[in-house]
Amino acid sequence: MRTNKSKQALRRRHLRLRQKISGTTARPRLNVFRSLANIYAQVIDDEKGVTIVSANSLDKELKEKISYGGNIEAAKAVGELVAKRALEKGIETVVFDRGGCIYHGRVKALAEGAREAGLKF
Repeated sequence: MRTNKSKQALRRRHLRLRQKISGTTARPRLNVFRSLANIYAQVIDDEKGVTIVSANSLDKELKEKISYGGNIEAAKAVGELVAKRALEKGIETVVFDRGGCIYHGRVKALAEGAREAGLKF
């Protein structure tokens, strides 16, 4: 469980990242959010302020394949699913936004799954 201090640190890191990273119509932002039990990914166009596609470990497509949404296998499956949905919408390249988390474990697995499915970072 995250303490208030660690939540504030995560928020500060994410805001610092967001000053440098922005999604455009040509190259939207792939945002990652981790909770203890699940992982969520969205492809966002910041110019329009619109979420183009999203996927998470609670999706019906993945619920049958994975037993628990808070592990590396689930994160990789979410990465593959969000990449598949993005490619269907014609999005091939994205900017990766790790959401203030370090590029390790579940965040890294999601990114690798998206890359393997065809997204370019």
